[in-house]
Parts: sequence; structure tokens; C-alpha cells
Amino acid sequence: MSEETVLTGASGAPVADNQNSRSAGPRGPLLLDDFHLLEKLAHFNRENIPERRVHAKGSAAYGTFTVTRDITQYSCAKLFSDVGKQTQVLLRFSTVGGERGSADTERDPRGFAIKFYTEEGNWDIVGNNTPVFFIRDPLKFPDFIHTQKRHPHSNLKSAQMMWDFWSHSPEATHQVTVLFSDRGIPDGYRFMHGFGSHTFSLISADGERHWVKWHFKSLQGIRNLAPAEAVRLAGTDPDYAQRDLFAAIERGEYPKWRACVQIMSEAQAQAHHENPFDVTKTWSQKEYPLVEVGVLELSRNPLNYFAEVEQAAFAPSNVVPGVGLSPDKMLQGRVFAYADAHRYRIGTNHQQLPVNAPRSPVHTYQRDGAMALGSNGGSAPNYEPNSYSNTPKQAPRYAEPALPLSGAAARWNQREDTDYYSHAGALFRLMSDAQKALLINNIAGAMAGVSSEVVQRQLQHFYKADPAYGEGVAAALGVMLG
Repeated sequence: MSEETVLTGASGAPVADNQNSRSAGPRGPLLLDDFHLLEKLAHFNRENIPERRVHAKGSAAYGTFTVTRDITQYSCAKLFSDVGKQTQVLLRFSTVGGERGSADTERDPRGFAIKFYTEEGNWDIVGNNTPVFFIRDPLKFPDFIHTQKRHPHSNLKSAQMMWDFWSHSPEATHQVTVLFSDRGIPDGYRFMHGFGSHTFSLISADGERHWVKWHFKSLQGIRNLAPAEAVRLAGTDPDYAQRDLFAAIERGEYPKWRACVQIMSEAQAQAHHENPFDVTKTWSQKEYPLVEVGVLELSRNPLNYFAEVEQAAFAPSNVVPGVGLSPDKMLQGRVFAYADAHRYRIGTNHQQLPVNAPRSPVHTYQRDGAMALGSNGGSAPNYEPNSYSNTPKQAPRYAEPALPLSGAAARWNQREDTDYYSHAGALFRLMSDAQKALLINNIAGAMAGVSSEVVQRQLQHFYKADPAYGEGVAAALGVMLG
């Protein structure tokens, strides 16, 4: 038997674990000393020039967020300070896996990224039109996206790559079920919901933290495309969603979404029966009902696509006082990866571009770099601490409350939680017979040409979610469930 080939990093050092990021305890935040994770994400961000590595094709519009309910007991963020208060926003929609020239009607999650231009700085929620995601550890993100792109040999999309990865990733079963359901191809961008997907936080003036999930409910209702119609539009009008959004706003038909949160206290999170920071799972709306916060409305198209859409940079690291992050491992990986991608794709000073520039004053000691705009700090000091009274100083009053951590630093096995299937099964059982049939047919069509080994492995995931699910896909494929 030939000797096993050992996986290494770019410097040649062997990799002991390529499945789990280092974290403080099984549920704790990730550690900056995880050089393998940082190398994978940093290299992945630099694989394409200059197109976005994911979410490459997008559409965007400007509008407002209007507060409709007082949530100041949960957040001290000034944008929530008064009912009726409005904040300017930019909302960018996108497909995830396709290139800039790809069709708007492909089966793919849709990006739903919001930039709030608040008086305390820019706050970004970088989400999707699905409440969950395929993976829950950012170490696997480059691997996953490679399977959604093109095969390195044929340069063609490969169903074998996609299903091979998913069949080895049982935690993806929930999102796969969403993707191949009737909601897998929205009828444009106006007729779909948006989600923050990750767990975020709100922080009150008293320093109390609550965990939250953001939901943006389309007030236009939900409309989806049948697979055959999606294929027809891909050939006749590949910019269908862009055209629909742009034309609707030009006609004065301004799309709206109702912004809501689910709220969980830190004590509730400690006692929760599942990891509340696992992005492959949802929170029960019976236990944590939706609380309306405001309304998003889009009312103005960008004047220049390149300047205001292609150069727009969204990153979950953009937070303001009163809102925050969580120990969600995928979110923490994105905090690094998104900002790093923008530094590479647009430039070190991408925040100075008009579409990304805060509407509030900026006082920083960052200097130089490509495309440094304005006076570049003029003659003011470029270091801190310093001896000058009129220079920016840190403000401890904005510090977040301490987040208790526990656990030894290690590469904790993300799959010790083996409940990959209950959420996917519950979703399947909620579907009507027609929706189940469409889901099964969509999956069977997408698995054409996939090896029998991968098919059988994937069928076991569907069966464990619900026996009727696995048996239905097997029957549609004309194979025996092994």
C-alpha cells in the first residue's frame, strides 16, 4: 500500500486538522493564533482578480430604514433611538456562486447585504435570503466555494464536486433542503425574504447583551420561479432580477421589507437545548417570536453601477455602539475574510470611496496606502498615544460588556453535535405534497451524472432527515436506497 499523502500548509508544515477551527471551548469564539484558518481564508480571498470571489453578480439600491418599534431596552444604538427615525441604507442583492456574467435565475442562495449609514458610523448586516448556511466552521468555506465554482480540469460546473462535498458534510442537509425547495429560485429580488442568518447581539445602555437573529420579511410577498421558467429566462434575459429591481424603482414601485428580530438572553442561550450560535440551525419562532423593529424601503437606483455597486464593500466587522457580533464561528471567520477581501479587491482605503464612506465624522491614525483620498491626515500626528489635546482619543464608554469564555484552546470537533437532520426533517414535513415533489425532482435533476457512491452517501442524509425524503429522492433517481 502506498504511503498516505499528508496535507500541508503553503509553507509545507503538515496540517493536523482541516475540519475544525481553534476555539475557546466547543462553543467559544475563534482564536487569532489559528494560522491555518487565516492562511486558508487570506489565500482564498486572493484567488481572483478583481471580481468578488463570491457574490460577484449583484444589484443594489438606496433607501431608508424607519424605526417602527421602541427597542431601546435592548440596544443603545442611536439609529434605534426614536420611533419614526430614519437612517439611509444601501441594499445589495446578489447570487453567490456565479460570475459577473452569470444568469440571475440560477438555483443559488441570494445575498442580502445592508449598509446602514448611521450617525455613529456604518453598520453592515451581510446576510442571505436563507436563514441558515451549508457549513458552520469557516475553515471549510474555501473548500465549499471551490465546489460551487468551476472544475480545475474542465473549467465547467461540476455536480460531482458539489454533491461529493455535501455528502461528506451532513450539517449541510438543512440548507440543501432550502436551496432545492421552491424558494431556491426567487422571482427577482423584490419577492424574497432576507436574513442576517448568523446570531448577532444588541447591547443596552446598561451594558446588557441579548443575542438576536435578524429577519427581513418581504412586504411584496414571496414569488418563486419554476425551474423550467428559470432556465428559459437564463437564456433570454440573464439580467432578469437586475432589470426587475431597477425598473420597479424607476416606476415608483418602491420595495419594502419588515425588519424583525428574534431575541434571546445570555441566560437563555446558556440553557438552550442547541448551540444558539450554529448557523446551520434556526431558532424556534414559537420560543423566540419575531419582534418588529422597522421597515426597509428602497427608493433610489444608483447613478453609476461601477462606482456604487461594484465598489460597494460590505463587511460584518462594520458595527456601531449598541450592536455587536457573537461566538458564531462562521460569523467570526467572515469578520476577517470580508474586510480582507475588500482590501485586496478594491484597495487598502476602500472605506474612503463615496459609496463606502461613513456619513459621520472619521478620525483615525491610518495613513497612506493606495488611493488615499483627501488630505491623508494632513500634518496631524499619525500615531497614538500622543501629547496633543486636539487629537483623537479612545473612548472607554463605548466598550462592550465582557463576554465570558471557557474551555481549553483546541480544534474542537464541530461534528460532535450529530443532530444534522432534525431541522431539515422538520422543514420537509412542513411542505405541501406539491412542494415535496418539487424539492425531490429538483434534487434528482441536480444529481444527474453524480457517482453512485456519492449518491448513496447523500441519500442517507435525506433519509435520516425523514424516511420519505430519502426514499423519494431515491425513487426519482431510479436507484435503491442502500
